[in-house]
Amino acid sequence: MKGALLVAVGVVVGFVAAHELAKTPKGKQFFDDVDVKAKDFGSAVVDGYKTREAELRAAADGIVSDLTARAR
Repeated sequence: MKGALLVAVGVVVGFVAAHELAKTPKGKQFFDDVDVKAKDFGSAVVDGYKTREAELRAAADGIVSDLTARAR
C-alpha cells in the first residue's frame, strides 16, 4: 500500500513539474519535439503493421487458393 502511495505521489509531482516546465520557451520546444517524435514513431508502427498484415493476408490467400485447387 505504501508503494502505491509513493508511485501516486511521484506521478503527481512529475505531472506538476512537466506542466511548469512546459510554460518556459525551452520546455515548450522540448515537449513539441517529443510530440513530433512520438507521432513519427506511431506512424512507423502503423505502417509496419499494415505492411505485415498485407503480407500475411497474401500468404493466407495463397494457401486457401492452393487448398481449393487441390480439393477439385
